[in-house]
Amino acid sequence: MAVTSQSAPVEGQLRRDVGKIGLLFAGVGSIIGSGWLFSALRAAHTAGPAAVISWAIATVMILLIGLCFAELGTMFPISGGVVRFPHLSFGSFASYTMGWITWLAAVSVPPIEVEAALQYATKYLPLTTKHLVAGDTTYTLTALGGVFAVVGMAVFVVLNYIGVKYFAQINNVAVWWKLAVIILVIVAFLVTVFHGENFSSFGFMPQGWGGVFTAIPTAGIVFSFLGFRQGVELAGETKNPRVNVPFAVIGSVLLCGVIYIALEIAFIGAVRPEDLLNSHGWKELAFAGDFGPLAAIATILGLSWLATLLYIDAVISPADTGFAYTAVSTRVSYAMGKNRNAPHSLTKTNRQGVPWISLVLTFIVGLIFFLPFPSWQSLVTFITSATVLSFGTGPLVLAALRRQLPDHERPFKLPGGDLIPFLAFYSSNMIVFWAGWTTNLKIGVCIAIGFVLWPIFHYSSKGQAPHLDWKAGATWILPWLIGNGVISYLSVYDGTGLIGPEWGFLINLIWSAIIYLTALSVRFSPQRVRQQVSETTAEAAEEEKELNKAY
Repeated sequence: MAVTSQSAPVEGQLRRDVGKIGLLFAGVGSIIGSGWLFSALRAAHTAGPAAVISWAIATVMILLIGLCFAELGTMFPISGGVVRFPHLSFGSFASYTMGWITWLAAVSVPPIEVEAALQYATKYLPLTTKHLVAGDTTYTLTALGGVFAVVGMAVFVVLNYIGVKYFAQINNVAVWWKLAVIILVIVAFLVTVFHGENFSSFGFMPQGWGGVFTAIPTAGIVFSFLGFRQGVELAGETKNPRVNVPFAVIGSVLLCGVIYIALEIAFIGAVRPEDLLNSHGWKELAFAGDFGPLAAIATILGLSWLATLLYIDAVISPADTGFAYTAVSTRVSYAMGKNRNAPHSLTKTNRQGVPWISLVLTFIVGLIFFLPFPSWQSLVTFITSATVLSFGTGPLVLAALRRQLPDHERPFKLPGGDLIPFLAFYSSNMIVFWAGWTTNLKIGVCIAIGFVLWPIFHYSSKGQAPHLDWKAGATWILPWLIGNGVISYLSVYDGTGLIGPEWGFLINLIWSAIIYLTALSVRFSPQRVRQQVSETTAEAAEEEKELNKAY
């Protein structure tokens, strides 16, 4: 099938039931999950009042990345786009590697959202218990909490099995609730009490710029934004992707960025000065009931009605995000199956268009994540670093496609040539750098496991696995991953301390430029890309015929 410059792959088998507001709310609903319930306190621990700067920087960095995916998502409105885009420009090795990392990050989100809800629910039942790990307070699941965790994961699976149409309907209601509660918290905190001296009593930036940057990946700040990907992942299931995708991606990041900054300001102003004094500053800040920090502050302020709402929202907000990410993880594995980088059985769908085998796999692996990561705090940095690492390919694919398919229709096109894609790629590398060596080592081990699984699948697939496309993929991906690991190991962020924050900016800038140019130099030819797109389009057309028979 020939591909013209006006054509774009259309996902045939998945339902197109998500409208403009539905897609926006899918992003907002995924963004406003458990992060806002904990990150205001954890960011203040790490950066003090300067946490507001951390939120602002993160908003800009995530927006740069999101803009790249907005252009890609309108060019190719296909579900699982984060995984499929590298496949078009760089082939199977690139799509498998990024698909594996993306899937690991996505499949671990439902467990962390369950853990968040159970931590707040500790007020009513002994679902978590307090521990001190490496000087950091954390709340891990108890045996009873483990039982509730399994039930929570099962609920996500059942709701997703019903289908994406019902997901959009349920999610719209949940997002209105979440927006109302978070805005109510901000207004209530600011109106009830505002201790302006908190912004200077122990210094505005007590941990220096290092604390500001460290808070971005480790305090749950970037984690709180990662839901923007919903606008891309569900691009194949929306009615008008050329308008809806950029609207959802850009709108969700900007809207939530403003809300998060306002919440941090309100939280810092609401903390009692005596609690700061007794804790000797922001780093050790603690108060009664801080397993649910926002609800605890509301209780201290005498706003018991607001505390009650927060304990209710601590179930609704994480549940909605966990529900959404269960859908995302199933569609990532679905896309890997379509790319033939994973067993084809992962693409099997039910009558509602839901990849049900991928859904079952998401449930099983999600339960496994509870074992090594039994708390919200232990999972948040891992998810952040893995997800941002997978996002790093988007800017590179965008830059490559502008050279490979310069005449392809782009309903939404970024200005400035390579400027925004490069800054987005650089931002991804910096976030990974700030995450620290301890976290990046775990990510490296997980990536290595993926490389071990690949040959197993390859030799058991009876010739169905695609060629690796070593030159186009491994030439830049392997050096990129290894180089990021070396730079992280040498950094002051849990590493040897050889590379400080200032040098980190310069070294990552140079390294980003090297990988960026290397990737562009080994990209597929325009003819090969057209072939890749043509194959995807042909598959979608065949799926459309099958869907028409089913309905």
